[in-house]
Formats: sequence, structure tokens, C-alpha cells
Amino acid sequence: MRIIIIGGVAGGTTAATNARRFDKDAEIVLYEAGEDISYAACGFPYFLGGRVTDIKELAPRGPEFFRDNHRVEVLLSHRVETIDPLEQTITVRDLKKDRTFQDSYDSLILATGATPFVPPLEGKDLPHVFTLRTVQDALRMKQFLADHCPRKIVIAGSGFIGLELLENLKNDYNSVTVVEKGGKITPVLDQDMADYLEEKLLHYGIDFLKETAIQRIDSEYAYLDNGKSLRADMVILSIGVRPNVTLAKETGMALGEFGAISVDKHMETSLPGIYACGDCIETFNAVTGKPVYRPLGTTANKTGRIAGENAAGNRLSCRGNLGTGILKVFDYAVGITGLSQRDALAQGFDVVTLTKKLADRPRYFGGSRMQAKIVADRKTGRLLGAQIIGRTGVDKRIDVLAVLITQRAVAEDLFHLDLAYAPPFSVTKDPVHVAGMGLEEMLGEDKD
Repeated sequence: MRIIIIGGVAGGTTAATNARRFDKDAEIVLYEAGEDISYAACGFPYFLGGRVTDIKELAPRGPEFFRDNHRVEVLLSHRVETIDPLEQTITVRDLKKDRTFQDSYDSLILATGATPFVPPLEGKDLPHVFTLRTVQDALRMKQFLADHCPRKIVIAGSGFIGLELLENLKNDYNSVTVVEKGGKITPVLDQDMADYLEEKLLHYGIDFLKETAIQRIDSEYAYLDNGKSLRADMVILSIGVRPNVTLAKETGMALGEFGAISVDKHMETSLPGIYACGDCIETFNAVTGKPVYRPLGTTANKTGRIAGENAAGNRLSCRGNLGTGILKVFDYAVGITGLSQRDALAQGFDVVTLTKKLADRPRYFGGSRMQAKIVADRKTGRLLGAQIIGRTGVDKRIDVLAVLITQRAVAEDLFHLDLAYAPPFSVTKDPVHVAGMGLEEMLGEDKD
């Protein structure tokens, strides 16, 4: 069997290594149009901020690693330009030699990823305007910071990457302004939780401009659509990504409602024998079962494993995802999982929502309070989603809640969990326990 994979990073390389794990004898070839095959993009903000000093720590594996350890042939700077699903062939362009050749496959996997969304702005190609997606992007930004020491930095977008960049680029020598088109920062949060986070971040001297967007950029200023302008020595566009689906679309693969490649639970596309994984595909929400587009590294790894093994002959199934994520910004962590209140209402749920400040540890151990918001279905008590903002312990609680939501737990299950306790880590009644009791009480009042 010959398995060809188009695209690397998390999805493609995971697909390759798991295809090899399932089939010890298959020929496996991975074509990557870029210059790097495997890297931890989530670490780039910390490289720019100096917490990671060597980019090799974020991109430790090259083609030799996959050849020597997994017998996978990796060809960088090779772009697949066409796919013939009837003949089961592809046309590949060697970008360095500027020549094309054909290859054939028995199973094919697309891991073409996503690219930063850049609106058609005047000035978007100026040398002080950046997006952050690849190793080369990170290196260019790092060099610019070293050469120019920008004093006025403007970040467009307040998603997770935008806020991580905010923390890592803000220092005593510069100012950072975040421009957010929406009416709140951190679009995945409900309005009340976003307002709470913004209030905390204002103490760090951050300027947030909401309900406006950059309209054009010149060498000195970013001009906003509200008529104002900002001095901008450096502009970073961090306003989301779009799936790379040109090749899939030209080949005749069906796209989903979010414009990404539509796959079944086995990661197979609408064309038999062709699979897809990572940031170029739609998955489905584990609560609602409906399609979602969640370009996360964790999802790319899971879907990469499923696509890789199934392309090699296995029959694994995807169980959906909850969009679970966590962000560190200055002294705070922001954790999310499942449906927000806004999304749950949009999906037709009648919800009960608990919003409460909960102690993460005893005060005598430096404890503080975390702001938690948990959403449950009023009729069944089933947990639907959670959002937590706090200084410590957010990761533990959001992961516990993600497991419970995955297992279709109900509110009363929270109190009965046997969770670890010691003063350095928690309180005797953990925030998860307290939240469960609060939800139970609210649901009980409805029954009365």
C-alpha cells in the first residue's frame, strides 16, 4: 500500500506516524509546500516574548526524524497542485527546482491546514505588518522586533493568539493597543465573562478598542473605520484563520457549512479513499452533534490519528469535540469547554446558568477567587459548557468539566466527584463541588 499525505504540522505528521503504526509495510510519503514540517505554533508568542529562546525548541523535528524513526519520506517545498481521484494520481511541483512530476497512491490524506485571514486592507503588505502562523512568520517578527524596537504596537483581534501576543509584547518600553471588531474581547466568551476579563486586563495598561476595525495602514498609522487613527510602528493581524480548501474544492470534494472540508466520522471525504484531517476540516460538536469548525492543535492531533490509521486500513471513529481551550494572559488563565450560554440558547436549549466566584485555594496558601460560569440544560440537568477565569487552578477545573460534559454528566454528579484535596492545591469543597451544588439548587427551584 502507498499512502500519500498532503501537508504536515500537527495533522499531517500525526497521520503519517499513525499510518505507520497500523501498517508496518506501507510506503508513506508526505508532501509539504512550506519549509518546515513539524512545529508547535502555540509556542510562537512565547518565542517572540523571549520565554522560548531558540526556535528549534518549537520546531525540533525535520524530515530526517520521520525518515529514521517512522520510515516516512518527507519532501519539503513540494506543492501538490492537482489530484486525479479516478486514476489515483497527484501532480506535484518541486518549488525549488520549479519542475512537476506525478505520483500515485492507494490512500490519500489532505492535511492542508489553514491560513491567517487577511482582509483586503490597503497597506497589508507593508514590512511592519505581520500575521503569525508558521516558523518563518515567527522568525520575521522576531527579527523586526530586534531591529526596530517598535514602541507602538497594534494587534487586530482579541482571540487567544491575539491576547497571548499582547502579554508577550507588552513591556515597560512600549504600548500595545488591541482592536476588536466585535463588541467584546475574546469572542468565544459570553459577554459577562468577556467584560470580567477586560476589567482585569485594564490594570495592566492595555488599550482595548471595540466595535471597530483597521481600514488601512500606512508607514506610521493604522486608520480605523470609526474615523480614528493609531500610531503603529508594528501591526499584527490576528483575526482568525480560513481553511485551505482550494485543492479539495478543485478535486470535487464536498465542503461543509463553514467552508472547510466535509468528512464523516472516519475522516473520509466525499471521495472514497481520500481522507482529511487538521485545520482544513469540519468536525462536529460532542454536545449537539452538529458541524463545527475548531482549528485547534488538539483536534488536529486526534483527527490526524484517525485519518492516518483509517487510510492504512483501520476503522477508527471521531467522537466530536468540545472546543476545549485555555489561555494565559498576564496573571490570569481563561478556560473554556462545551457550549457558551449564547451558543446553547442558539441551539435551542432551555438553560440554567450558574455564575459564581469560587475559591481556588485557602487564603492562607495564597488563594484567590476564580470567576466560573457553568451552563446546564434545564430539563435534564445535563452539563453543556463552562467558562472559568482565575489566577490558579483553572486548568484542573476546566479539564474535569470537559470530561463530565463528554460523559453526558448531569449537575448533581459534580458534588459526588472524589477530587484530590490538599491546601496547596484546593479547598475541601472544590469549585467543581460548589458549582454542582449551586446548579442543583437552581434546578430544584425550577421543579418546585
